[in-house]
Amino acid sequence: MLSGGNQMNLQINDNFFEDTMNLAPWDAMMKLMVWTQLGEIKGKRILDFGSGTGVSASHYAAENEVVAIEPSSENVSRRWVKNQYRQICGKQGALESFHDASFDVILCHNVLEYVEDEERTEILQEFARILKKDGFLSVVKHHRQGRVMQMVVLLNDFEAAAGVLSGKNSLSSKYGEIKYYEDKDIEKWCRSLKIISNRGMRTFWDLQQNQERHADTGWQRQMLEMELQVQDISEYQNIAFFHHLILKKK
Repeated sequence: MLSGGNQMNLQINDNFFEDTMNLAPWDAMMKLMVWTQLGEIKGKRILDFGSGTGVSASHYAAENEVVAIEPSSENVSRRWVKNQYRQICGKQGALESFHDASFDVILCHNVLEYVEDEERTEILQEFARILKKDGFLSVVKHHRQGRVMQMVVLLNDFEAAAGVLSGKNSLSSKYGEIKYYEDKDIEKWCRSLKIISNRGMRTFWDLQQNQERHADTGWQRQMLEMELQVQDISEYQNIAFFHHLILKKK
């Protein structure tokens, strides 16, 4: 498990592939990267905020106590339950029911770019309240520069790429407008939290145009190994499609 600073267990676990085998390839790669970057987590109390269909919640529930919060009733109705966890269908208001310092780990993956600034502040301040002093918050977020790279190289959508490059937001086919923000904005929205680690995600994946390869687990492993080699190198972080931030309480 993450122990502080930039220390993460980067060993690829074969069991991770078993838990992602029924996912779309892009979703599988996201989960594989995040789980590998976080390393082994056991015997902890985890909050998965914006849990989607519960893939990560179910994954971590094998060896942890997990609470998942998801606003979409559709996602909740088709959630993964290989391992049992507590599911709440709700938004940030559901955070108010938790006691101070009640979670060791909080996951917030691809959530903050879909809410307004005032909601981001409210959510992050609640995270800081319910996070244990020695716990950590994991945030996965869209990265503007990586999105431009993807639009130009993979999608050949020069008009959309130019718009994002100039500061405009873009759209997700499933969740609507992607409201980009800078990594350091999180520390402005909540002064109680500090970024201790920043890693790039999907630096190469979104530039690979041979779609048939994506579902091959052997190819996924090779891609994952290469992604992990460059995740801490700033030049590659600058063009990664996502950033994975780890924050702790000050």
